[in-house]
Amino acid sequence: MQSSESSGHTTKPLKRKFETLMNDTSNRQQLTPYQLDVYNVAMRRNTIAHLDTGAGKHMIAVMIIKEVALSLREQLSEKKLIIILAPTRDLVEQKFNVVRESTDLLIDFYHGSKVTNVDGKMVDEWDAAIWEYETNKNQVMVMTPQILLDALRKAFMNFEMICLLIIDECHHASGNHPYASIMKVYTIQNRTELEHVTLSISQKYSFYQPNKVDHVDLKLKLKSSRLEFEVQLFEMQLSLQRHYKDTDEKHDIIRKRLSNDHSKIIYCIDELGLLCAYEAVKICIRNALKAIEECDFFKDSCSKCLYCLEESLSVIENSLPNGHENIFDAGCDFEKMVAAGYISPKLHQLFKLFLSFRGATKVSCIIFVERTITAKVLDMILKRVPHLSHFEVSYLTGDATSVDGMSAKLQKETLESFRSGKVDLLFATDVEEGIDVPKCSTVIHFDIPKMVRSNIQSMVRARQSGSQLIIMLERGNEKQREHISDIIRSEHSMNDNAKKRDPDTCVVKPCNFEETKSYHVEATGASVIADSSVSLIKRYCELPADKSSSISKQLVCLEACKNLHQMGALTDHLLPNSEDPSENKSSKKTEETPSGAGTTKRKELHGTIPIRAVSGTWGDKLDDGADFYAYKISLKCSIVEVKFSSFALLLESKLDDDVSNIEMELYLVSKSVNCKVSSCVKLHLNAEQVAKGKCFQELFFNGIFSKLYVGSKQSKEPRKFLLETDQKLWISSYMYLLLPLESLDPFKISWKEIDSCVSVMEFVKKSFVFSAEKQTVDSVMTDSESTSMIHFANRSVHKDEVTDVVVLAIHTGKIYSILEVLKDETAHSPFDGDTEKFSTFKNYFKQKYRINLVYPGQNMLLLKQSHRAHNLLVDFNGEGILHGKKIKADSCKVNTDRQRCYAHLPPELLAIIDARIDVVKSLYLLPSLMHRLESLMLASQLRAEITGHMTDVQISCSLILEAITTLRCNESFSMERLELLGDSVLKYAVSCDLYLRYPKKHEGHLSSGRTLQVRNSTLYNLGIGCRLQGYIRDVAFDPTRWIAPGQLPIRPCPCDHGVETLEVPIDAKYHTEDPKAVTGKCCDLGHRWLGSKTISDCVEALVGAYFVGGGLTGALHCMKWLGISCELNPSRVSEAIKIASLHTYTPKLDALQSLESNIGYKFAVKGLLLEAITHASYQDPGIGCSYQRLEFLGDSVLDLLITRHLFNKHNDIDPGELTDLRSASVNNENFAYAAVRKNLHPYLQYRSGYLQTQISDYVKFVATSSTDTNSLQTKKSPKALGDIVESIAGAILLDTKLDLDEVWRIFEMLLTPIVTPEKLELPPLRELMELCDSRGYFVKDTCRSNGESVIAELRLQLEDALLIAEGSGTTRKIARGQAALKLLSKLEKRGISSKNQGQGNRDGEIGDKNMKENGTTRFEITPFDPLPSARTSIANECLMEEESNSKAEIPVLKSINTKKGGPRTALYELCRKMQWPMPILTSSEQKSKTMIEIGEGVDKRTAFSSFESRISLTIPNCGVIELTGEPRADKKSSFDSAALLTLYELQRLGKLIIE
Repeated sequence: MQSSESSGHTTKPLKRKFETLMNDTSNRQQLTPYQLDVYNVAMRRNTIAHLDTGAGKHMIAVMIIKEVALSLREQLSEKKLIIILAPTRDLVEQKFNVVRESTDLLIDFYHGSKVTNVDGKMVDEWDAAIWEYETNKNQVMVMTPQILLDALRKAFMNFEMICLLIIDECHHASGNHPYASIMKVYTIQNRTELEHVTLSISQKYSFYQPNKVDHVDLKLKLKSSRLEFEVQLFEMQLSLQRHYKDTDEKHDIIRKRLSNDHSKIIYCIDELGLLCAYEAVKICIRNALKAIEECDFFKDSCSKCLYCLEESLSVIENSLPNGHENIFDAGCDFEKMVAAGYISPKLHQLFKLFLSFRGATKVSCIIFVERTITAKVLDMILKRVPHLSHFEVSYLTGDATSVDGMSAKLQKETLESFRSGKVDLLFATDVEEGIDVPKCSTVIHFDIPKMVRSNIQSMVRARQSGSQLIIMLERGNEKQREHISDIIRSEHSMNDNAKKRDPDTCVVKPCNFEETKSYHVEATGASVIADSSVSLIKRYCELPADKSSSISKQLVCLEACKNLHQMGALTDHLLPNSEDPSENKSSKKTEETPSGAGTTKRKELHGTIPIRAVSGTWGDKLDDGADFYAYKISLKCSIVEVKFSSFALLLESKLDDDVSNIEMELYLVSKSVNCKVSSCVKLHLNAEQVAKGKCFQELFFNGIFSKLYVGSKQSKEPRKFLLETDQKLWISSYMYLLLPLESLDPFKISWKEIDSCVSVMEFVKKSFVFSAEKQTVDSVMTDSESTSMIHFANRSVHKDEVTDVVVLAIHTGKIYSILEVLKDETAHSPFDGDTEKFSTFKNYFKQKYRINLVYPGQNMLLLKQSHRAHNLLVDFNGEGILHGKKIKADSCKVNTDRQRCYAHLPPELLAIIDARIDVVKSLYLLPSLMHRLESLMLASQLRAEITGHMTDVQISCSLILEAITTLRCNESFSMERLELLGDSVLKYAVSCDLYLRYPKKHEGHLSSGRTLQVRNSTLYNLGIGCRLQGYIRDVAFDPTRWIAPGQLPIRPCPCDHGVETLEVPIDAKYHTEDPKAVTGKCCDLGHRWLGSKTISDCVEALVGAYFVGGGLTGALHCMKWLGISCELNPSRVSEAIKIASLHTYTPKLDALQSLESNIGYKFAVKGLLLEAITHASYQDPGIGCSYQRLEFLGDSVLDLLITRHLFNKHNDIDPGELTDLRSASVNNENFAYAAVRKNLHPYLQYRSGYLQTQISDYVKFVATSSTDTNSLQTKKSPKALGDIVESIAGAILLDTKLDLDEVWRIFEMLLTPIVTPEKLELPPLRELMELCDSRGYFVKDTCRSNGESVIAELRLQLEDALLIAEGSGTTRKIARGQAALKLLSKLEKRGISSKNQGQGNRDGEIGDKNMKENGTTRFEITPFDPLPSARTSIANECLMEEESNSKAEIPVLKSINTKKGGPRTALYELCRKMQWPMPILTSSEQKSKTMIEIGEGVDKRTAFSSFESRISLTIPNCGVIELTGEPRADKKSSFDSAALLTLYELQRLGKLIIE
């Protein structure tokens, strides 16, 4: 039957006239009359349209779909679907693409390889919820018929949901095909066939003479050679000492391959001639079996097979004339070549047909051949014929699963070339359904078509006017003629039957369901019939599927399905109801994980959890006072002479002991301060004391870190005293007091200093200098003639007693400390700032603040200004390095070279505060201290949620804090170490649970289940469900954003996210993949962008923290809180041991005892050891036991034990290095080496010649090689050797009833020596990449195949040389590693190595060089002296060639993004592309005491400092460009300025084109 199409719908939609539809702009396509007929009939009734392939089926289908979809919109009825069925995956995707590109409908496709984005389930595993989601979101669904049939049977879909059903290739609806099953069970009653419409095409026959040369002797020689090889192969097989199943299978493979190759060669000799046979042998040699890592037997057999083919090539070559490679040169005589048997008459006739195309303006011809080898050989031969050189030739064969197959990508490219006209002649094997070739003038059947379908489908390939179909026949071959006649008769018969049938009277009755044995579930409508019951039972029992089954078996399975459903083993959708290890055993139901969850690419907006411990209600208790828990804060400097005042923290809540009793270090520039927090007493403050305490806090925290006056000229708001405004400084969610102590022991608050603050505040309120009627400061001067007294705004003090006095500037609200009296300076003295605006200090205060100084003759005072708080949690003495990495947060850095600024003020503008200077100094420490303390409170709050009322799990808050702190916080700790440990704990706990829970599941199923439970997306989902995102700390402490209760925020950050609540809803609109989104920075509501993966990392870190603090019990408790329930029940362990005890002892008992001696452990249950050493090849599939399940368990055990060991032993190394240590310790290569070293390999039970060779070779390698890491990486170990180490670990774990310490006691000895940081060797390629990255170099790598190996070439461009290295290996990874080793060696000879690389300094933030140039832009080029040596190396030749090419191919930059960071990015990308070393940027800072204008235009800003950057860019073998950019207000902007100038200079030099 020819290719057909069917469409049907149960609900007939409203119709529009076809003319109206055609007038739509989206459908202006020229349709043929027969296409209009098909459309019109299909829109009236259910129709089977009998159409040829290429007859415009897609166009008709799209027209019908658009019409039906439009009518559905007009009706606004219930949800209806349009379903398109196609029999293959490729056809499904093809139909999907056509409809998607032709309509605006919501559409998706479904076939066996379809995986849901939610949890990675294949379509066969989807449940009702997923199907409901898919059907709700789409209007059109394209699928294979089996998918629809399964969905219908399981009642995930029903026919009432379908309004239009289009079936492609419906002629498959016969036998047990899913099409037939759909028609049988879900019958469409009105079936009508449309008459067959054929296209006009000229059909011709081309006859060729029979072949008169039989080459009998040659074929006998080839046969003799093949038989000789088979004898040798048989003898080799007999010589084996041990016979294994895999060697027998290899023997059969080789024998069948050679037999197939021989038949191809003989076929080419008979049908195409000796020249084609010669090419066929060469193709067979290229495709010969490779044995790179196979057993010795297979290697020898492959070598002999290759020798046999080479011998065949030699035999055929001896039958060809000398110089046969050029036999087709101009002037060759084809007739003589035919007579000699070099080419066949059939091939000669094909040449004649091609020569007849000479007059055509454009040739588009498909030549159909029966065999793939024919297509390949003819493609090669035609390209050698000069007479046909004007034709572009290619070939198209089947998929890549066959030996001669073609990849899908190459198929697509070839077809596209033919469609576009780049290829004239296309040799193709049989007609592929669904292949659309719109322009084809000629179709040639080189081999006659086998059936009617092939003939018709090939016929309709020719669509141009005047196209022709040519069938080549052998003259006088009656068999061929009879075959063609049968095809023609069958075709006419089909057409006649279709035309005579009356479409109005032909109605097929629906199937009688009683005749079909089936079982139905009334609740859902799901059903199973006898035929499908077998596959359901096999799925339930996890048995391999078979292709056929008897009626009796079907009926038994149907009855079993019925019983299983009634007993609850099958769900109402007739799916297995047994728990699946791939399902997460979450005790908390969370929403499905969205796509991209848990990845580094996605960022999400989340809120922060309020800290309950700092909340308080005492602010509203105006009369009764309040009760507080008091906590002492003592501060002790590392320099004994430097004193700090102690403080008291007063909270309404009681803190946990490990929060209220802590000790920490704060780091100043040249000293450190030891801070101790300890719990004290519960005390009561009356209302007056509370008010005074609030006053103290408001005065000092606003006077030092914020401001006491609001309003300014710029804001056009009148200047007011902060405490007399309606600003809300105290909120109940953030309430505590920080008060100075007079003494620690006994505990005594310094009320005297607090009272002084109250007095000063009252004074300021009364003598506010900015009131409209007040232009002077109230005088307290009593003796204006006295020179020994200094008269302040609120009192007079002797000049010898003013040092270190704390004062408040009543005109600015800033707090200072006095350094000295300036004896030679008064308010009449010249102003020390902008002298053009202000002549004297008196003039300055008059114009700036409108204050008339009453006593300008007093000596001025030199004051130490207050400064912003710094992050004192970081040790700056380590030069800003944490965990071996450079600190990136600007808020964490202190410029130790910054010039100190002092203030010069007249005393009458200063009010004295009777507070010690120690109190002021301590206040600068409190932001960092309170940040750490608040972080611990948050960790304690999370701990309370997790631990609950458990008393046997004690976890310190510091561990919890570490688990919720990211590396971005730049603390001395982060979650990364705990995350690494938690990953191993999760893997172990889930593995044990799955192993014990499912004793009959195989290792693959268990691994899949483990992956689904511990993958990032699942952990993310659990973390979100527990609101963990609100606890994560993901940004370095910024003291400028920290505020104390009662303090006005100096840098507010209003929320612009559109969320009014503290908690952000979990919604896709709050997700982004924009790399510019800044993570960590909070708005005033606490909202911040957080990396999605950070949440899953935090889940792992929390599990790690509970494992460290509470062992496995604590970790399991934390996992349960998260929603991962792992039950390591002792009864399950006993059951697993009982199963293992039933294994039969194949090895002798003394052999097992010897193995136990090597291991160092005596098993109580020998069956566990037996299972651990039994390879899968030792037993028949499904019978006996193998180590695979124990390997699954042991893998997780060793991973946990080694990670725990490294975590505990190396607690002072970078988390990244800890990861490298684990990777170097936990891998198959390391375990395999231990197996050989401890002599475990002889006890492995297996039956595989391939494995035997692998083990033997590896044992020899270990005996002759060193033990360094890179040496072991050069030889791939047999996986089985590493597997038995893991399986033995799993066996010991079970035998000891999950005693981890006992397992480690044994394996610590087995795996010794365990790698240490000093002996850690990175893989060569990674070491090279890290070295080059730190130096700013780029490495370019290319790989190519060379027979059985891969050759990798690495190129590294230095400032003055191009280094090239090559490596080879069986894989790309090995080849690149070898090349990297050579490059590292070359670099080391130049003094460049990872040992002396130091800290990377090419990241655009190199230390200042204190440049003093005052000009704007400077330019100079320092060229190299190009003195080529007499002997030019290959590398230099390549370099010169590349240089010449680069001159011809100048890089083009479309535009430059001038926004911040844009010029730097453009320059760095250019360097990467051209392999120039990264530019070096240095900056210098110029300071000013007054505001200066910097930049021009939109970049114009005013600031006290400006930055100027210098850039140095080396262009290899050309020169060095050095430029100085324009001054900018910040360092990074100055980098951009220098980078932008460099880009324009490169354009001027002709090295770059900027469009």
